[in-house]
Order: sequence, then structure tokens, then C-alpha cells
Amino acid sequence: MMKKNMKKRLIRALAAASLGGLLMAGPVMGAEQAASTALEQNQNVQASLTKEAGKKADEKRQEIISEAVSALQETFNALKALEAGKKEEALKALANATGKLELVVARDPKLAFAPVDVSMTTFDVLATAQDVTMARKEVMRLLKEGNLPAARELLNSLRSEVVVSVAAIPLATYPDAIKAVTPLIDQGKVEEAKAALEAALSTLVVTRHVIPLPLLRVDEALVIAEVLAEKKDRDEKENQALENALDAAVEQLKLAEALGYGTHADYEVLQDQIREIREKVSGGKSGTGFFEKLKQSLLELKADIFGSKEEQKPKAADEKKGTTEK
Repeated sequence: MMKKNMKKRLIRALAAASLGGLLMAGPVMGAEQAASTALEQNQNVQASLTKEAGKKADEKRQEIISEAVSALQETFNALKALEAGKKEEALKALANATGKLELVVARDPKLAFAPVDVSMTTFDVLATAQDVTMARKEVMRLLKEGNLPAARELLNSLRSEVVVSVAAIPLATYPDAIKAVTPLIDQGKVEEAKAALEAALSTLVVTRHVIPLPLLRVDEALVIAEVLAEKKDRDEKENQALENALDAAVEQLKLAEALGYGTHADYEVLQDQIREIREKVSGGKSGTGFFEKLKQSLLELKADIFGSKEEQKPKAADEKKGTTEK
């Protein structure tokens, strides 16, 4: 009965969101939605977004320490050897892992976490800022009713982001945990040794860095708008294209704010700066440097969000990467 009620509530929430979209798509559709639709139809946008997110992931990949990766692999080798009853191979693998970790610590004694893996996951939601606001209200209603499963499922869908996850070995505990396994093997306590290795692997820390997709789409819209703003003697179509690009940026900023990427104060500054640009380009006026403040503010917001991180100790280890994603 509870599952049926949950499904009804979710359907009702999605229907409400769809209704909001249909109302916006009617005959009185504003320039904001028209601009957003035009921007979404640009085939180059998605490729550009993927490229930008990929750059961030590559930056994190450069931080990966090869010796730490080897140490992690040797830990898996030791566990595999124990499962096969090959104690000597396990001891050799553990010795190799210990040596690799000692090298990492010797190179940088202040290093707390040694990165071993980077992955990138994309989440997106096909909704307007108004849809998201309605869905948030539905989440609050479900929470008040105590229906956490339904609220959790709906809330989890309200994401438009690329998540760059970095898995790392905690150097304060992992090396000692590995060393403690050797005496267990020497004493013939194979099951205890295996459990200790699995416990060590489960302490890998995953740090997640978030890149909001709406803010990357704002970047794309501003590239178009800036080129047009600098052009002298724009014709009517070009003036409309400029307005459309600015409208698209505004709508994506609204969506980003509705999804919780930053504070209301952050977006007030950005929206004010777009209004200033509109005034400067009104009546066909043109010029350079109109977008500098806006681009800087946007860059700082993205840096703040990407820099914020959530650390988590996985409950279990994945054999290939030694991490568990949720």
C-alpha cells in the first residue's frame, strides 16, 4: 500500500512539473524560453560542456600518484593470493605495497591523502526553474508527511551536474593497516588477514567535486552574446539573437539557483550584471569589455562550487578501483 501511495505522489509531482512546462510552452511563450530552446538546439553546446567538464577531470587525474596506485593494486593482489591459499605471494605483495607507500610519504611527508583514481559522472534534469521549485515544494510536503523514501527519490532527481570523484588512500591509517596484516599471515590466521585487508580497502576516501551544468550553459550563451555585443551596426536579427542569448543565460542562472548551486546573493550579483549589459547594448549599441565583470563573477562562483567537497568512506571496496560510489 505504501509503495502504491508513493508512486501516486511521484506521478502527481511529475505531472505538476509537466503542467508547468506545458503552460510555458503555450501561445504566450516568453522570449526566455524561446532563447533557452534555441540554445539547447545548438549541437555544439553539449560537446563544449563535455569538453569543459573533461578538463576539470583531467586536472584531478594529474594529481594521481602512480606509487599509490601500485600500492592499492598490490593490496588487491595480496587479498587474491590469500583467497587462493598462496601465503608467500600475499606476503610479497604486501611488502611491495608497503614499500610503495613509504616512497609516497617520503616524497611528501605532509600529504594526507594519495589520489589513486578519478571518475566523472553526469546527472541532468529536463526541467525549468519553475518546475524545480514545484518539485522542491513537493519534497517538503513529503518530508512533512514522513514519507522519506518518496522525498529522497524525487530530491535525488533534482540534479544538473558533472561530478568528478577522486578516490584516495588515507596515509595516516592505511600503511599501518597493511603492515598489521603480515603478522596475521605468519600466524596462519588467513581469514583474519583477509578481513583486515578488506577493512583497509574500505577506508579509501572519495572526494566529490561538482560542476553545475547550468553554469556551463551560461558560459556558452555568454560567448554568443559577447561576440554580438561587440559587433557594430547589428541588424534586427542580430539584435534579437543577442537578446536571446542573454535570456538563455538568465534562465540557466535561475535553474542553477533553484537547484541549489550557490546562494541567492550569488545570483543577484550575476543577474544585476546581465541587466547592466542589456542597458549597454540597448538600441543597437556595441562595445568591448561589457562582459568582463560578469565572466569574473561566474568564474568565482564555479570555483567555489567545484572547490567544495564531500568526503566519504565507502562501506565496501570495489575490486577494480577499491571504491564504492553512491
